[in-house]
Amino acid sequence: MLNKEQNIFDLVQLDDYRYELPDERIARHPLPERDKSKLLFYSAGDIEHRRFFELPRLLPANSLLVFNNTKVIPARLGFKKETGAQIEIFLLQPLAPTTDIQLAMGASGFSSWQCIIGNRKRWRDGKPLQLTLTIADQEVVLEASHKSAEDTIVDFSWWPATYSFAEIVEAAGEIPLPPYLKRKAENEDRERYQTVYSKARGAVAAPTAGLHFTAGVLEQIEAAGHQTEQLTLHVGAGTFQPIKEKKLSLHPMHREQVVVSEANVQHLISHEGPVIAVGTTSMRTLESLYWFGVKLMQNPEEAFFISKNESYRYSEEELPSYKEALAAVLNRIQASPEKQITGETEIFIIPGYIFRICKGLITNFHQPESTLMLLVAAFVGPDWKQIYQQALSENYRFLSYGDSSLLLPAPRK
Repeated sequence: MLNKEQNIFDLVQLDDYRYELPDERIARHPLPERDKSKLLFYSAGDIEHRRFFELPRLLPANSLLVFNNTKVIPARLGFKKETGAQIEIFLLQPLAPTTDIQLAMGASGFSSWQCIIGNRKRWRDGKPLQLTLTIADQEVVLEASHKSAEDTIVDFSWWPATYSFAEIVEAAGEIPLPPYLKRKAENEDRERYQTVYSKARGAVAAPTAGLHFTAGVLEQIEAAGHQTEQLTLHVGAGTFQPIKEKKLSLHPMHREQVVVSEANVQHLISHEGPVIAVGTTSMRTLESLYWFGVKLMQNPEEAFFISKNESYRYSEEELPSYKEALAAVLNRIQASPEKQITGETEIFIIPGYIFRICKGLITNFHQPESTLMLLVAAFVGPDWKQIYQQALSENYRFLSYGDSSLLLPAPRK
């Protein structure tokens, strides 16, 4: 472990995690069939090139795959002023009547959100914007208003008020594709920028590692003797936020909402095989669960919030096993009538981090010098360079709609 006087964030040089990504290697559209993407299989230093449908037989025996079942909402809402000016409102986080994303999507009549406002200067007069929608053959009027020209909080109201905010957004919004795709959303994105198992509405970006799975692949995984579990992390727009600071300690790590059930934690405690995170969002959730357990073992009243430097505050000798930490989380959940817990994490996983739960990772190929690139490098070590060099030389497709990898580093000694 690092000396406590050292700052791990300042020991990592961002320039070391740069590589050249030609623009033509960014996948602008998904492949016609989800599971026909390439799959780079990395196992303890060895690399093979496969196809995603081969995944079930490449997994270690008795694996537990943990999926993120968040569902992307059409978070881009377009309004037109009487002057003809186009105003785009991008939903970020709900504020009222609740900050719980899933509950906020069920709100009727009114909802207030933190937003990004496009073409803000044309909406300085503060006059409410209106949009007429059609839902189930009924005309619905959606109104957006804000309190000041500098305000990023937008109040939404609609009538009839019987419809949920989820229904309003589905009718009014556009799927928020990542900025690096450099195109507007199309009809195919409504389906293809979602996983086949998505269910909990609230993300503004897809957990893209899951885009390759099909019902057939999921069936084959279970037939091969592996197990699965689903939890929720609502992916925020901050996942695309570039690192602009040379000192990582100054980077404002994005905060995302997680929802974990009693059954999730019980399964993780009882399972004896390797835990494989499907995507960086599942990995961040699982590792955050461990640190929440550590906090609970010190103070049973702790809130479920994991700061970006939470995991770097302890010496190795004082930390519990992951099952001991998860037992503390389970006790907390079992004391709740909902039998689940909602929290927030801004965990920042960088090289030097010691993984507590995850033994494998299924993930796409990420942007250079990004927080996700740092996470992958933390997981596989210096071999990340070899992995990315081979992916480039073998014509893999990169980023959200790109190809996939199964990463199984050698066990830590």
